[in-house]
Amino acid sequence: MYEIYLERSAEKDLKRLPVGIFEQIMTHIKALANTPRPSGCHKITGSKNDWRIRIGNYRVTYEIDEKGKAVKVMRVRHRREVYR
Repeated sequence: MYEIYLERSAEKDLKRLPVGIFEQIMTHIKALANTPRPSGCHKITGSKNDWRIRIGNYRVTYEIDEKGKAVKVMRVRHRREVYR
């Protein structure tokens, strides 16, 4: 079981979302505690521990710490904005 941590930037991103999308994304983020690499996740090219999952038109980027058994969510953004 992994601990889930939200960076301040991810918290701000989540506060801006509509309620329906917020609940959908939070369900996926909570599921990362059991499976930090769910089917459909992709490693971000050029990084060591960064991953992303797709939830509709939104992307959740996160980092996995194997030693500390932690998942740190860095961003939750619309797909057109997340990689800028």
